[in-house]
Amino acid sequence: MVTRGRPRSFDRDAVLQAAMKTFWQFGYEGASMAALTAAMGINSPSLYACFGSKEQLFRDAVDLYLATEDKKTRSTLAEQRTARGAVEAMLARSVANLTNADGCRGCLLVLGDSNASPEHGGIHQYLAQRRKEIQAALEERIKRGIADGDVPEHANVKTISAFFMTVMQGLSLRARDGASHEAMLQVADAALAAWDALVAKPAPAKSRKRA
Repeated sequence: MVTRGRPRSFDRDAVLQAAMKTFWQFGYEGASMAALTAAMGINSPSLYACFGSKEQLFRDAVDLYLATEDKKTRSTLAEQRTARGAVEAMLARSVANLTNADGCRGCLLVLGDSNASPEHGGIHQYLAQRRKEIQAALEERIKRGIADGDVPEHANVKTISAFFMTVMQGLSLRARDGASHEAMLQVADAALAAWDALVAKPAPAKSRKRA
């Protein structure tokens, strides 16, 4: 006869939320098992029984982060009428998320593996892939702008999306360093001012004069 195990005495969603915030504050390696179990309110055996490993817990926490904290940032890409408006809204939403008043500053996708050692290369690859997916979504929105006619056909989609992804990643570091919401909005506005230059048609290269 097969006996049933003891049911969990905790809410999985609630403890995962606590784990997400701990990883968000300290990164993958910085979040010790002691810190995680204390924040989650469970012991180590319960953590392993529910999530399998610290790495799987981190992956689940990142998935939760993408589904909640980061969802609105990405959804703005589809909601705005123009590609430029989508980028502007995305930057503003990103700044709001990065300066979270809940003690979690910066972006989990950027800072989660900042101190990862070589043996945790899988964590870096996992986050890198997630970041690539966000950049790919930005590329698709700019392509839609080309199709809609608000972005010139000659615009270099990859360069533009890479530029704004770099800005957002830089803002994440600034947020972790304690930059204010207003200061970061100023940086976002400065980056947006580059839009016209980014979508402008490149000037023809000047031919070299013969000696």
